[in-house]
Amino acid sequence: MLLRYEALETHLKGELAPLYVLTGDEYLLVQEAVDMVRTAVHERGFTERQVFTVERGFKWEELYVADNALSLFGDRKLIELRIPSGKPGKEGAQAIQQYVSGLSPDNVTLITLPQLDWNTRKSSWVSALQKRAVYVEVNPVDVAQLGGWIASRLRRQHQQADRAAIQFLVERVEGNLLAAWQEIQKLALLYPEGTLTEEQVRNAVLDVARYDVFQVSEAMLGRDTARFIRMMDGLKGEGTPLPLLLWVFVDEIRMLLRCRQALDTGMRPSEVARANRLRGARERLVMNALRHLDEEKLVGALQQVSDIDRLVKGLDSKQGFSDAWEALTRIGIAFSRI
Repeated sequence: MLLRYEALETHLKGELAPLYVLTGDEYLLVQEAVDMVRTAVHERGFTERQVFTVERGFKWEELYVADNALSLFGDRKLIELRIPSGKPGKEGAQAIQQYVSGLSPDNVTLITLPQLDWNTRKSSWVSALQKRAVYVEVNPVDVAQLGGWIASRLRRQHQQADRAAIQFLVERVEGNLLAAWQEIQKLALLYPEGTLTEEQVRNAVLDVARYDVFQVSEAMLGRDTARFIRMMDGLKGEGTPLPLLLWVFVDEIRMLLRCRQALDTGMRPSEVARANRLRGARERLVMNALRHLDEEKLVGALQQVSDIDRLVKGLDSKQGFSDAWEALTRIGIAFSRI
């Protein structure tokens, strides 16, 4: 049974399932979901808890023993299985399938996993979990959702803020949800319940944004120039290696060029997306950008990035670039303003 993260709290008020699976990389949300399950089972009389972490040398038979062994006091148990790598290996995959096919009705098992890649999601052991468990994918809060998330968290502590204050918060905590929650809690300590002014928020909140180098293209192709510039400045300030950022730009432009050329030969957008493994929001972002990008523009951008690479390696720029960060930022701005 697949369940949305937002529906987990309501689900746990009803009859508990024998198996829960939480998968995701957003530490704050995953930990909150784990705490929800723990609280629910504790309230139902599950007083014993055993935790297993899959590491090198982990003995899978310990899991079977925990699920089938009678408690000394006859108590029901919560069994937590953590797989930090998301890769249980061949032996582990078989053990998981066997384990979930014969769960003890006296216990609840909670399995936590990181965000799984596409191939892993299609594996037989994940399919077995999805079939027999309440399976919750804890998705990250992207920048488009962050304002709403902040507003909902403020409401929990009986506070609210206007759009400008919320946007200020978004810009200061983007990519760092745990820090965002800490800043929101700080506002509860500093100010009474009610409406917060932008000045109050500015005075209280630190700049704790963290930018993911692989999300730069999201701002660039989404034509969010202000966010793109903010991310580039942040990455530069954090000491991000410029060769890594160059690789991201080159990889993105090459992908766009492949898609553009395929579309120009008459392929349907859905076929192009499938061939380039584009799905969901990513597919929409790329296809919208390609409406304004032709092959000439993309080839020119690729040549510019190649010239910046020469500059990074200590060679002379053929196009007159003197500062690699500035030149790369200008290329991104040109994309975002198309």
